[in-house]
Amino acid sequence: MYGLRETLTHRWLCWHAVHWLWDCLRAAAGKVRDGCARLWRVATRVDLLEPADRTLVRLLTINFFILALICCFWFAGIFGILIYSVLLFLLLRGRLHAEQQNYQKLLDAARRMAAGDLTTPASGEMGMFDPLRDTLNELRAGFEKAVDEEVRSRNMKTELITNVSHDLKTPLTAIITYIGLLKDPALSEEARAQYIQTLDNKSQRLKRLIEDLFEISKAASGNAVMHYAEVDLASLLRQAACELEDAIGQSGVDFRWQMPEHRVPLILDGQKTYRIFENLLVNIIKYALPGTRAYITLTETPEGAVVECKNVSAAELNFDTAAITERFVRGDRSRSTEGSGLGLAIVKSFAELQGGAFSVSTDGDLFKATVFFRQGAPAPNTGTGGYIESV
Repeated sequence: MYGLRETLTHRWLCWHAVHWLWDCLRAAAGKVRDGCARLWRVATRVDLLEPADRTLVRLLTINFFILALICCFWFAGIFGILIYSVLLFLLLRGRLHAEQQNYQKLLDAARRMAAGDLTTPASGEMGMFDPLRDTLNELRAGFEKAVDEEVRSRNMKTELITNVSHDLKTPLTAIITYIGLLKDPALSEEARAQYIQTLDNKSQRLKRLIEDLFEISKAASGNAVMHYAEVDLASLLRQAACELEDAIGQSGVDFRWQMPEHRVPLILDGQKTYRIFENLLVNIIKYALPGTRAYITLTETPEGAVVECKNVSAAELNFDTAAITERFVRGDRSRSTEGSGLGLAIVKSFAELQGGAFSVSTDGDLFKATVFFRQGAPAPNTGTGGYIESV
């Protein structure tokens, strides 16, 4: 025997029919409610980027049709207008309250950003303020990037002062020391000649350092004088290799050259382009692991030409590849090897001055430096914006 509840639940077909009908009515009511809500949002949507006349015409047109429909009921339309006015008041009050909340959320996000909080973006739906929210988030991201760049720049300036002081002080201290030793009247002629040679080496290094610093300062300030002419990159690279032949032989590194036999003409500053090649080759000579191979490749492209230098580093490559091209930054953090830390910075500055680009990448102990030369050089007195076409 079933109880009354079990009988109604499991046996009576009408009980299930009532449940099914109730569920259908609830689903239909939900769809109608959602549809009305969507229709209301579309009808009352206000886009601050949209022309105001278009928005007003749309809203007034909708209101006209509703009033015209109510007026079809003659005298009963008066009560319809009254009910419509009450409903309109309630709906507009709810919409206004929602927009006030959205505005308050946007205002809170702006105040957080003004107080220095650049990590928390404005989130969530904000109705008509959505475009302003997106713009505020873009502004926040821009400020955050600018602050990070400023902090990085400040740290780089501090490191720059430290490094330049070290690199200037080292040869200067040696010069002062050896001058003191030369004042000894009992000094033998052999020792005196040796000290003079050391003084000459140190003074030449100090001179080269000051010249490099002067050149890169002019490049950074935009005061560098450029002399453009047609330059054969292949010939210029071979010339740099020829003049560094002795140093290349003493380095113990097997240089492999991959470049076309024909001319690779581009409109460039020959002197500064030669300095780029010289610094890249000297960088390999100083820091490559003896007994390994170094590959120097010159490739023509539709946009210009690319010079790529790859070598195996003697020291562990644990530096930031983005920072290594900055002034006085060296892969040898102990600064125990010869070098000013200006070589790659000069390469980057001179390449960018001529409308090109310079990048550095590492893969384990493999160091790769890539210089891109554009087909055509920046026009005189126009910076890097205009270009003289190659002929």
